[in-house]
This record gives sequence, C-alpha cells and structure tokens, in this order.
Amino acid sequence: MLPDTFHPPARGPAQLIQAQSDAQAVLTWLAEHADKPATLAGYRKEAERLLLWLNQRRQTLAQMKREDVQDYRRFLASPHPAEQWIGPARPRSHPQWKPFTRPLSPQSVNHSLTVLGAMFSYLNDAGYLNGNPFKLLRRRGGKTQRQEVERFLDAACWQHLQDTLDALPRDTDKEIRHAERARWLFTLLYLTGARRAEAAAARASDLAKRHGNWWWNVLGKGDVAARIPLSDELMAALARYRRSLGLPAEPTSGDDTPLVCRIGAKGRREPLSDKAIYLICKEIFAQALRGAPSEELKNQLRRASTHWLRHTAASHQLEAGVPLLLVSQNLRHASIQTTRRYLHSEEDARHQASQLHKLRHGGKS
Repeated sequence: MLPDTFHPPARGPAQLIQAQSDAQAVLTWLAEHADKPATLAGYRKEAERLLLWLNQRRQTLAQMKREDVQDYRRFLASPHPAEQWIGPARPRSHPQWKPFTRPLSPQSVNHSLTVLGAMFSYLNDAGYLNGNPFKLLRRRGGKTQRQEVERFLDAACWQHLQDTLDALPRDTDKEIRHAERARWLFTLLYLTGARRAEAAAARASDLAKRHGNWWWNVLGKGDVAARIPLSDELMAALARYRRSLGLPAEPTSGDDTPLVCRIGAKGRREPLSDKAIYLICKEIFAQALRGAPSEELKNQLRRASTHWLRHTAASHQLEAGVPLLLVSQNLRHASIQTTRRYLHSEEDARHQASQLHKLRHGGKS
C-alpha cells in the first residue's frame, strides 16, 4: 500500500479531485492508467518509492523543491541506507519486501524522474499542487541517446547466450521445463523484437496463419494494434516449446494457451507476468556472465536487461541486410529515425571513410 499519512493539500484556485492526502492524490492519478496494467505497475512503483522517501524526510509532495529533486536523483542512484531500501525481488506483501533490488542505472533514474514529473503535472492540473519542481530538470538528451544506442548485444555475445541456454541443466523434469521455457523466451524476444509486456500478454489464439505465413496479432505500446511476422525459425522453436508442454506443435483454433507459461502443476498453463519474464532473463544473463570468456562480453552482460533483446533484434536484422523500413515496421517504431540509430553499418562506413581520407593525405592532418 502507498504511505497514507494525512497531508493537507496545497489547494489551487479549484481542486478537481477529492484527495485529502498525498497517497489519495497519487491513487487518483494512477487510476487514470488502470486500463494499461504494465504502465500502471511501473508508475505505481515510481510513486511509491517517492512517497516512502518523502515520508522518511517528513515531507509532502507540496513541499518538494528543486533541491529535493536533486537529492532524490542522487538517492535513486544510490539508495541509503542500503539495508533499508535494497533487497531481493519479492511480492509487495512479503514482510521483507524492499523498494529496490539494486541502485538504478542513469537511464532508469531519468525514466523515474520523467514519470514523477508527469504525476506532478497531473496533480497541478487537478489543483492539488501549486508547482512542479521536476520541470526545472535539465535534459541530457545527447548523452542519454548515445547510451540508448549501445544497449544491444553483439553477435559474439548473442552466441555466448545461446551456448548458455544450451548448457542449462536438464537432470529433472522441472529443470527440463525451465530450460525449454528459457530457450523459447529468448528466441521469442530476439526474433520478434517484442516487448516483455507483449510477450507476457500473448496467447496462442493471437497467432494466425495467412497465405501460408504465420503472424502475431499484438496490442503494443500506446494500445496500437499491429501484426508481427513469425519466421520459420521462430515457429520451429514454438513447436519445440509446445511439445515440451504436451501440446500440438502448431496452435489450433480456440487454443488460449499463453505463449509463455508458468511452471506449476501439470495441466495448468498460466501466463507469466512481465516481471517474471524480466527476472528469468536477468538470471540467464547472470549465468552467461559467470562463463563469459572475455571482458568485452562481461561488460555487455553486466548491463544487459530484457529490453536489450529488442534492441539486439533491430541491430542484428539491419546488419543482416534487412531493409531499414521493414525493420522499423517489425519493431513498430513511430519514426524510422528511431530504427536508424541501430544501423551501425553507417557508423562503420563513416569510420572507414575517415581512414581512407587519412591514407590519401599521407597521414597528415
């Protein structure tokens, strides 16, 4: 639950919500996103962290100033005291639950502040607050964009991940089920470039065959409907996974089986949450890190997350010669310029051209 200490709101000219405390105001804001479970979960996490932090400082939302936002930015990057704030991933109801599993990366810190800035804007428009200190933040667009571009796994690292998946233990029925699911999950995310929330929500009935080709009907970011083409390689991987569950290789009409299932009692096929998908991928990355043969691979795996597989899909498709427009359509980017950032061959060509220029001038600048 959100901290529900009573705080008199800083009322504007006309308050448009009935909230009488910060927690009530935040819950009203969260209710606006109830139709998007993944967004709601992420926003709730960011709001709860802030309210817990403010509660410890005996502050309210209305009392936050620019300096407090700077303090909170530093806190997100290094929550302290660590034993109070950081712990293993557990359900929110667990008595030893902690708000963080680790300090946030620079990208995650920026995301958190963006979400909270949107929350403050809403509460200002609602007349609950009279200011938004998050609007004063200086955006570091260039640096952030560059970090985003580098969030992919090169071919050597991807091959090492495949080797790690092949080497997962298979001594018991449960280990076999875990190994088959992990192998399928990485294949699904890599070959489709799907987001983890999309994979968590997908069911066999979302797949359809048209003119001999398989497609995945997906409701993506912003509730935009789209179709993702499914290659023969992916359908072969799906067939292998379904057979491990005791199902026919291909989905049939009316088949409502989740595309990725929880491992529970036999006969029960329930969907994984997007959080569970994230944790499975992080565990595989950790196992791959322990066996990585070079420091370069280790550096990639230390920073890797589930979303990296989407970026890796874009990078590898472009490197394989798939046209830029098709890759952009497959990943459902709003702008083709977003996809272009993964076209590393353009950077390589520019670097080679500069070397040629140097040779033509005898190495003189």
